[in-house]
This record gives sequence, structure tokens and C-alpha cells, in this order.
Amino acid sequence: MAGTASAIAIELREAGKAFGEVVALTGINLLVPRQSRVGFVGPSGGGKTTLLRIVAGIIKPTSGSVAVGGRIGSLLELGAGFHPEMTGRENVFLQGSIHGLRRVQIREKLDEIVAYSGLERFIDLPVRTYSSGMYMRLGFAIAAHIEADVLLLDEVFAVGDEAFQRKCFGKIFEFKQRGGTIVFVSHDAASVERLCERAVLLRGGRVELDGSTQEAIARYHKLLAEERDPAESAAGLREYGSGEARIIEARLLGPDGEDRLQLLAGEPLTVQLRIAAREALPPPRISLELRDEAGLLLASAAQDTAELGWDEAPGERVLRFEVERPPLADGRFRLRFELGDSAGRRIYHWLDDEIQFVVYPGETVRGPVLLSGRWSLEQVGTPAEIGGR
Repeated sequence: MAGTASAIAIELREAGKAFGEVVALTGINLLVPRQSRVGFVGPSGGGKTTLLRIVAGIIKPTSGSVAVGGRIGSLLELGAGFHPEMTGRENVFLQGSIHGLRRVQIREKLDEIVAYSGLERFIDLPVRTYSSGMYMRLGFAIAAHIEADVLLLDEVFAVGDEAFQRKCFGKIFEFKQRGGTIVFVSHDAASVERLCERAVLLRGGRVELDGSTQEAIARYHKLLAEERDPAESAAGLREYGSGEARIIEARLLGPDGEDRLQLLAGEPLTVQLRIAAREALPPPRISLELRDEAGLLLASAAQDTAELGWDEAPGERVLRFEVERPPLADGRFRLRFELGDSAGRRIYHWLDDEIQFVVYPGETVRGPVLLSGRWSLEQVGTPAEIGGR
């Protein structure tokens, strides 16, 4: 690969379509330079994962060609290529051989791979007993240690805890510093912006935009702004919108007015949002959803900002939503926000899980809901009257 200007050259020509066939990708001509980090974004069904599979050699294009300079390391699907009845250790050898490593090379790296995955206690168990997070850990550990020239990643951060995600990013940046080339597909705009300097927007199997990451993501979010519930939101997309107005800061405040991530059961809270409108805009509608750790909707609230005195001038505003006695007793909770037009047809900014907080129970509280009420006692008879009945 050292002598080539591009790590990947992709040319998928226009193709006719027979009856009943679906053309996943067409008319694509892309060059990915060595040592670059390129993200692919776009609506579901746009062809992102199909393109990575073609680059990885898993499937072949109907017409056109793909040339890759160097060894490919890929993590395209959760546990792709793992044999469920084989142990984690055996699958390390299996995957290593698929990537062209000799058995002695795999053996030299085995301890490092297992330690990186954090699965020492489970490495000799069949992988069918693994959770989705364990699949991800082992798959990424193998891909990160095969000394590849090109690394293909598809939604690799959708599973796994925050500590493991930071670990993955660290390894990827090490790979970049060594001169590796990265191609990354994700619905998480923050991850794409953090990792890639260039992004390609795929829509309907075609390249709609090839440019800076910020430009491609802004166009992608505008495509989603007309959809009330895009499929991408279930696949890790955390924010999108047409962008006329944005929630630039979301804070959870305690009764003392200070930022809080932890509250006691029933303790007053305030949600404070700083909103920026880049142009004159009719008063928008703001809404929030309270969800539990599993994503279950617990409550929602909405407000037409015209009733709060919003004028149409551009600029920044601060909105506050105060709750004197939240009905939360114990658990981890999330807040989702949506800023849109008053008719609910256009989303300016949709922001998921921007605030996450914990509520700790009091000594006599049990369960996630704080049941607040008042007891009373009514005397209906004397003991003598009760005994004579």
C-alpha cells in the first residue's frame, strides 16, 4: 500500500434493473486516500453497509470494480464470521486465519487480544453464550490487533458501555497514527465528527454529497427533519433536524440552582435549555420526554413558546421547565428534546439522551415511582357499638 495514492478505489457503474431486482448502489466513483478517515452517513437503506461489504470482499458488485491497497480489517456486523458453537479462543484463531494470519502469529497476539476484550473469564465458553456486548468486545479486539492497513467499521459503538467505547476510540486513533486508513459507518453524528474529517452522504444508493464531515451531517439531518420517527433513531442516531433553531445547551438544575446529575426522591428540579435561532422564526414548539434506562416512555410535556412571549427575531433564548415535586423515587432516567414548528410538521432540532440523571430513594421509598398522597382517619363507631353488632 505504501506506493499507492489511494487506499481504496471504488467505481460502481450505472446498472440496469431486471424485474423484481433492487439496485442497492449505482453510479458511485470514490477514492479514499491513504491515512484518511472517511465516514459514510445517510438514511436507512441508502447503501452504506452494502458498500462496506463490497469493499471487504464479502459480496461482489454486479458491475464495476473495487480495489483495496493492503490488508483489510473489518467489523461490519455483530459477531459476523463467529462460529456459535466454538469458544471465544477458537474464534480468535478462526478470524485471524480469515484475515490471512498464520497460526503462530495469532498465538503471539492471543493474550493481548483476550486482555483487550476483557473476556478472560469467558474466552473458553462457546460464543453462543455471549451477550451482544461481549460479541462486540471480542470482534473489535480481533479487528484491532490484526495489523491491517484499512479498517472498516459499521456501527461499532452501538453496543458496549461508555468505558469500552472510549477504549475503542483510543485504539482507532492509534491505528490512524500508524498510517492506517479508516472507513466508518454510523448513525451517531457525534462519533462521525469525532473520528472523520471527510464524510460521504449516501441516499438511495447514490452519492448525494462528498465533502467535509460537518457539511455532510448537516445535509443528512435536513433530510430527516421532515420525518416524525425515522428508523435511524432506533439505530443510534442521537440528533437531527433542519437547523433553523437548535438546542445548544441542556442542563438539569437542582433546588440550589446548580448543575445536578443526581437527585433525591421528590427533590425539585429544573430543566434549562438554551436555544439559538439563526434566522427570524415563528414561535416554535418545545417538547420533552422522560424515559427510563431501558428507553420506556414515562412522561412528556410540551409548550408553545408563543405563550411565553417568543418573538420572531433571531438570537438566543433560555427556556426553563420547573418541577416542584417530581414523581421519581429510584432509578436512572433520560430526557429527550424536540424543537419544531408549532404545527408539528417540521423538526428544527431533535436531541436524544442529552440529559441523563440518577434518582436515589429515601429510607422508606420502594420502587421507581414516588407515590405522594395524604392519609386520613375517620371514626365510625365506639368499641362497645362494634362489639354489639
